[in-house]
Amino acid sequence: MLHYKKTNQQSFGQSIGILLIDCNAPFIVGDVGNALSYSYPVLYKPVKGLTFEQLYSHDTKMIEATIAAAKELEAEGVQVITADCGYLIQFQKELSQALTVPTFLSSLLQLPFMLQLIKKDEKVGVLCASEQALTKELLLMSGIKEEDLDRICIAGIDKKPHFYDAIVVENRYLDSEKMEQETVETALELTKKDSKIKALLLECSVLPPYGKAVQQATGLPVFDFITMIDYVHSSLVKKDYLKH
Repeated sequence: MLHYKKTNQQSFGQSIGILLIDCNAPFIVGDVGNALSYSYPVLYKPVKGLTFEQLYSHDTKMIEATIAAAKELEAEGVQVITADCGYLIQFQKELSQALTVPTFLSSLLQLPFMLQLIKKDEKVGVLCASEQALTKELLLMSGIKEEDLDRICIAGIDKKPHFYDAIVVENRYLDSEKMEQETVETALELTKKDSKIKALLLECSVLPPYGKAVQQATGLPVFDFITMIDYVHSSLVKKDYLKH
């Protein structure tokens, strides 16, 4: 069997490359930024200077730096590139055009698929890091149709005190029990507000560790960043059924 090494490739076996924004919050297991969240190796690349604040304010001045970091991952041999903030949806078009490997930067890209799973008069609830920043324009960038905008219900977890301190202020501390409590509270508040919500998306990359608690509390299917990354990875590393 003949094998090939790319010019700048220094490591092997990582199908998934992950861009990391410049953040001071701890990444616990289950977070996109923690390598133990996966049953397969991943390769990280920080984008220095790309902050939550910039993304929340829709500041796109870091697009070129993000493309450069993604190209470094590409040169290292990854097969697809993702990231650790749903608000990077605003860079999706530029990066997908600039790279030769597939790119899926935001958990919001799951919304069109989720809407197909439920009835036409039912809705998807989105728990996001900032309700104010998740505009109609960003939702449309996910690929949903304009007529489906009223089927998306949004709740920002930044209204909860511990999430705000740990993720928005970035005080470098994170209490996973408090985060779980606030995430579940937000999900229950959202689903009680609208009984037509039949599926939930945890937009923020720090929320997957609390997906099980949300699912148990609401009884609804819960999608997040990790479900998306696992799904894409399964398309890259296929199971050999013929060996069974």
